[in-house]
Amino acid sequence: MTPTVPLREESMAKPASTAASRVRHWLSGLSTSGRVGLALVILWLVLGAAGPLLAPYDVGAFVSPEVFDGMSARHWLGSDYLGRDVLSRLLSGAQYTVGLALASALLASATGAGLALTATVSPRWVDEVISRFMDTLISIPSKVFALVLVAAFGSSLALLLLIAAATYTPGAFRIARALAINLNQMDYVQVAYARGEGRLYIATAEIMPNMIHPVLADFGLRFVFIVLLLSGLSFLGLGVQPPNADLGSLVRENISGLGDGALAILAPAMAIATLTIGVNLLIDALPGRGRRITGGR
Repeated sequence: MTPTVPLREESMAKPASTAASRVRHWLSGLSTSGRVGLALVILWLVLGAAGPLLAPYDVGAFVSPEVFDGMSARHWLGSDYLGRDVLSRLLSGAQYTVGLALASALLASATGAGLALTATVSPRWVDEVISRFMDTLISIPSKVFALVLVAAFGSSLALLLLIAAATYTPGAFRIARALAINLNQMDYVQVAYARGEGRLYIATAEIMPNMIHPVLADFGLRFVFIVLLLSGLSFLGLGVQPPNADLGSLVRENISGLGDGALAILAPAMAIATLTIGVNLLIDALPGRGRRITGGR
């Protein structure tokens, strides 16, 4: 009698093997620089999620009698201007920088894409109102726009998230609208209109799936812009407030050690650099990089 394989196990095994093969195929197609970028992105995502759990000391603990102490077995990255462990503060700061930037970039990209789809499938006057409003916002330099909002509303974590998202939503809208307008002219979309499909269906089922990859690439750029924006605000003392600290705050509070090349300022600066460079390398290596989306806000 021939043994039979249970259909349920077989059906569960096929999707898993298919997903694994797709991941292997995608990784094999990445260039060396793309793999370096992917490794850096994964590293900072892990540190952003689990950094405080890996910290050897409490973030605010004064653990060294020397300020701006060098590397040692007890303090791998030395101590800061108050004698606190730099590695512990760096791991804690990564959580704020990566977490805030990731959430703000997701909100900016989702809002921009949603407004772009709405403008594309709505009557022309709706498109004009949304587009002119976004043009007004995008005409204001991003740093000035963020500084005005911080001065007006404060710099709590929730407000920083919303301010960073609001600052870069216009740029995300502009990119997504250009994609959606082009897709809206395609034959398959016009056929959907001719069938009498509703605007919501056309936006979500016909246009949105075909603009996902460019929007994801633009999301990576928004993430980099927001990391730099939040770090700049923190360097000015307008970002994450004590006792919390992000990577930009760590640079600002240890600026007095710059002349001596203290690790307390070099480590967070290098962390910001490797995070943003890693994301850029990964974006450059994505499929369709010849049509890479560029632009600021």
